[in-house]
Amino acid sequence: MLDIRWIRDNPAAFDAALARRKAPARSAEILELDAKHRGVITELQSLQSRRNEASKQIGQVKGKGGDASALMAEVADIKNRMTELEAKEKEVGQYLRDVLMTVPNVLDAAVPEGADETANVELRKWGSPRKFDFAVKDHADLGLGLGLLDFDQAAVISGARFAILKGALARMERALAQFMLDTHTQDNGYTEINPPLLVKAEALLGTGQLPKFVEDLYMTTAGHWLIPTSEVSLTNLVAEKILAETELPIRVTAFTPCFRSEAGAAGKDTKGMIRQHQFEKVELVSITTPEQSEAEHARMTKCAEGILQKLELPYRALALCAGDIGFQSSRTFDLEVWLPGQNTYREISSCSNTGDFQARRMNARYRAEGEKKGTRFVHTLNGSGLAVGRTLVAVMENYQEVDGSIRVPTALKPYMGGLELIRRA
Repeated sequence: MLDIRWIRDNPAAFDAALARRKAPARSAEILELDAKHRGVITELQSLQSRRNEASKQIGQVKGKGGDASALMAEVADIKNRMTELEAKEKEVGQYLRDVLMTVPNVLDAAVPEGADETANVELRKWGSPRKFDFAVKDHADLGLGLGLLDFDQAAVISGARFAILKGALARMERALAQFMLDTHTQDNGYTEINPPLLVKAEALLGTGQLPKFVEDLYMTTAGHWLIPTSEVSLTNLVAEKILAETELPIRVTAFTPCFRSEAGAAGKDTKGMIRQHQFEKVELVSITTPEQSEAEHARMTKCAEGILQKLELPYRALALCAGDIGFQSSRTFDLEVWLPGQNTYREISSCSNTGDFQARRMNARYRAEGEKKGTRFVHTLNGSGLAVGRTLVAVMENYQEVDGSIRVPTALKPYMGGLELIRRA
């Protein structure tokens, strides 16, 4: 959520920021609501002042034996009017907050201009795609050929966009998650968290999934929501808190299932495991001061890249352009892994700096060292470290052999009991 005071003082800059995202100007709408809200507050304050003054006068008149009935009637009228205005202030204030909740984050000046993903800027590449001397298969055909991947029975059980992994492939997915967690906790300084998978609406409002992405979420009959990413649970670890500056940065990671309806993905990636309703991900979240966040963003991205490098998977890093960046993000770096079966790079990690956008929604603050009064909003960052299912896809396709078997990457062998090759049983 953006600071209403900044919008109030910089309406032209606010509209220009929306224009970078190809969104319509909204300063007039929001400032009209803000003026209405502040008008109610001003009237309330004026009435409270008059009420206090009249109450004091009542005591003075009565003390002299005079008739204070007119003053008492005025105080009663003021009380009734204040009750009405307090309800109005709450209603208008909540509506203003609801409107602000629909406004995307302001983009960092370093974000490239562009209307869509074709304008994303490649920052670097790592590794060279393997040259095959046989016709490559995609992960779906490889898994089916091994008898270790079943989409048909998954559809019987759950419908489209689900998969069943068996045997060595199921173990490899588990191995990938364990490898990622070990790397991030032992080498990269993250603390592992086992967070709730069911959250309240307030948690999703705090990180920005609600209200904008309501159609992409699953809600239970009890009113809880299934997390679309553990970013929600991890970032909300600091919701409504005031931290000491010495506690920052906070770095946490979690391996969890994620649940998305993929409402806007009709017809996309219908084959295989690229886009599913249920998938697993190792998430990275950092909580920092504003001064730390830019460096933390680069550090987080490097941590995600390190996983790909250890698995020896070719990838490229991109800076997302203004037209492709997420609602909550001020700046995002994507990592795309090479998939031989598709002959292209596909997203496997997205690392974003949201600035104080989420912190304002969650009321997450810190007190600067040496300051006894006053607080500042923290900065929050999140990234995939990595999407486990997509990493499994990348390993399957990049490590395939001519007979349809799959070699186990060196980094995963300790997690696979020394297994070197996945063959059909």
